[in-house]
Amino acid sequence: MRILLVEDDPMIGEAIQGALKDASYAADWVKDGQTALTTLGCQHYDLVLLDLGLPGKDGLEVLASIRAKDNPIPLLIITARDGLDDRLRGLDGGADDYVSKPFQMAELLARMRAVLRRKGGTAAPVLSNGVVSLDPATKEASVNGGSQVQLSNREFSLLQALLVRPGAILSRSELEDRIYGWGEEVESNAVEFLIHSLRRKLGSEVIKNVRGVGWMVSKDA
Repeated sequence: MRILLVEDDPMIGEAIQGALKDASYAADWVKDGQTALTTLGCQHYDLVLLDLGLPGKDGLEVLASIRAKDNPIPLLIITARDGLDDRLRGLDGGADDYVSKPFQMAELLARMRAVLRRKGGTAAPVLSNGVVSLDPATKEASVNGGSQVQLSNREFSLLQALLVRPGAILSRSELEDRIYGWGEEVESNAVEFLIHSLRRKLGSEVIKNVRGVGWMVSKDA
C-alpha cells in the first residue's frame, strides 16, 4: 500500500517514513500542504498521514480541500496539537483518526490498519478471499486454513495489493505503484520474481496470471 506523509519536521518525517518502509508500506514524504494537494491530484494513495502545523497551507486547510473534492481517502492526523478543540476540528473536518505527538510507531501502525479496515468495509483484521488469508499485523499468510507462512516485506505488499481487490486484474505498473515509493529502484522483473516467490511459499494456484494483462487472486473462492 502507498502512503502519503505530510510532515514539515525533517527529523520526525525521516523517522516516520523509515518506519513505514520497515512496515512494508511504500511511503512518499512531502513537507507542505500545497505540495500534498498537488501530489494527491496526480498519484494514487491508500492513506494520508497529515500534520497540522504546516508552512503555508495549514493541515486543517489541506484536510478541508481534500474533503471538498469528495475524496474519501483514509486520513489520519498526526500532530503536536492535542487540545480538545483541535481534535474536534480535525475529526469533524473529515479525518478518520487523530494521533497526538509524541506517539509510539506501533500504535500509529495499528491505527492505520484499523482505518484501512473500516474504509475497506470489513471488521476482520485478516484479509482473505476464502482461499488465502493474510494478517497485516504479522505479515503471515496461510492457504485453506493451513499453517502460517512468514512473508518478506515486498511479498507481503504485493499479496496485500491483490487481496484488497480480489477478482481485479492488476498490471505490472499498478503493482509496482503500490509496492515502491519515490526514488526506490524497481528492477525490470521485480514483480515476476515476487510472484514466483509467493507461489513457491503458498502454492501455484494462489495468484493467477492473465496473460498480457496482469495478475489477480480469485474473488470469494
